[in-house]
Amino acid sequence: MTADAFRGTLRPGHRTVDVWFDPSCPYTWLTARWLREAAQVRLLETRWHLMSLTLLNEGRDDDPEGDPEGYLMVPVRIGTAVRHHHGQKALGRFHASLWADLGSPGERDGNARKWINDPALALAHAGLPAELAAASSSTAYDEELRASHAEAMRLLGPRPGTPVVAIGDPAEPHRPPLTFFGPVISRVPKGEDAGRLWDGTLLVAGTPGFHELKGRPADPDPDVTGRDFGPV
Repeated sequence: MTADAFRGTLRPGHRTVDVWFDPSCPYTWLTARWLREAAQVRLLETRWHLMSLTLLNEGRDDDPEGDPEGYLMVPVRIGTAVRHHHGQKALGRFHASLWADLGSPGERDGNARKWINDPALALAHAGLPAELAAASSSTAYDEELRASHAEAMRLLGPRPGTPVVAIGDPAEPHRPPLTFFGPVISRVPKGEDAGRLWDGTLLVAGTPGFHELKGRPADPDPDVTGRDFGPV
């Protein structure tokens, strides 16, 4: 293996990080918090996009998310409306607020999911108009959501999970991005620890022939508590 084969992975410099996520997933929220931490110690620019667990499992005989009433579509539809009207940075703010400890948890569904803020509360905390919450029961943005979801699938193949992350090098815009699912974490590393996880993820994802690395089973009680979720 030549050093040049790893050039896109190890060469220092600025990276664009495109993240496709379903905002209903607590593990995805932790990955997003980690990326914000890593951006404090590495040269990263994160851009936020949407995918959907509901669309990911569309057409399956079973329902791995246990969501017969379609609750998972509520935050992702609102998120699509946020991105449509206010852009990807506003979507990042909404996502950061959605699972944050704002002191007023919303309803808990019948599947005993983690507490999640009322989307209207998250919109207010993110400085976004309250009327965007009406998108939760509307199909007006579903075509846009499906197009964004399809882009994530094009990059990584069917049913990869959330989030899908694509890392590009602005110095080599024609080079395909490094793309992967995850990483799935249950605690958020801070400071240089976040940077080291970034370095290792970049190295592994950029190794020619690499396909998958899986650790211990996901913690059933991820740490989604706390107001301090970093800059957005």
